[in-house]
Amino acid sequence: MQIFYELNKGENFAIALGFFDGVHIGHKAVIESAVNYARENNLKSAVITFREHPCCHLWNVSPKYILLRKVREEKIKELGVDYLYELDFSKLCKMSADEYLQNVLVEYFRPKSISSGQNHNFGCDKSGNSEFLKENSHKYGYKYFETADVKYDGDTVSSTRIRKCLTEGNIKSANAMLGYKFSISGEVIKGRQIGRTIGYKTANIKYPNELITLPYGVYSTEAKVGNEIYKAIANFGVRPTVNGTDEILEVHILGFDEDIYGENIEIIFDGMIRKEQKFSSLDELKEQIKKDILNIEILFFFTYKCIMTT
Repeated sequence: MQIFYELNKGENFAIALGFFDGVHIGHKAVIESAVNYARENNLKSAVITFREHPCCHLWNVSPKYILLRKVREEKIKELGVDYLYELDFSKLCKMSADEYLQNVLVEYFRPKSISSGQNHNFGCDKSGNSEFLKENSHKYGYKYFETADVKYDGDTVSSTRIRKCLTEGNIKSANAMLGYKFSISGEVIKGRQIGRTIGYKTANIKYPNELITLPYGVYSTEAKVGNEIYKAIANFGVRPTVNGTDEILEVHILGFDEDIYGENIEIIFDGMIRKEQKFSSLDELKEQIKKDILNIEILFFFTYKCIMTT
């Protein structure tokens, strides 16, 4: 997949429109609509999106993302997209829907098809929508594919809904709507090394400022170190038992005792076990960690058993 940050002229594209934060199961349906049409008709597929969320320019707010931009690019690449255009929204936001369709989409891509979700809007007055794209399809000679809303637990899957689940610690529902497990990657840094004094050595990672913030708590996770994946338990918070003040993601990797300072690892979230709390002593904290790990191992055992018997 080639990535472009500026417009360049081409033709005969099957294009997908959207911001695609999270590249969740609803986004996947839109993108696959373009990819499938391109493959069936010997065309090239392209995703047209923006480097930053439009609200950065419309309301001067920096949103918390579900995915870092580089990870979003990887997720889109995995869907078989040929070209990804991450444009500068500030250069396009003053265009009307007519101008954007004619002077950007048609002029630069000569699309044979355009795919979008039912709620996709564009143009400075938001007059560009699925009906607008449908009405202009004959005029500009493209097929329009409106992707129906994807539902989970009775409601439409959306980035907003996923963000809400993540901020509430509802990891399982967020993962179901994403179609993969929420994860955080980062470099392992040195902490205060208190964990090893109570028998639970941890790998510490700074939580990325740009990502949606999980509630402080203890999580059942997996840790990807190199090409290997290990069961792990993670605590995100300020470590009140040891009078911590800085936010940190601490991960104890089960059955792992290698020195990985300076390495990049990925922490993959399965579910929230409990909220972060302050204990009266390190011994009490140690006992709670032991219980948390036991809960994770029991859950893992029954999950594995269910998978093997179905």
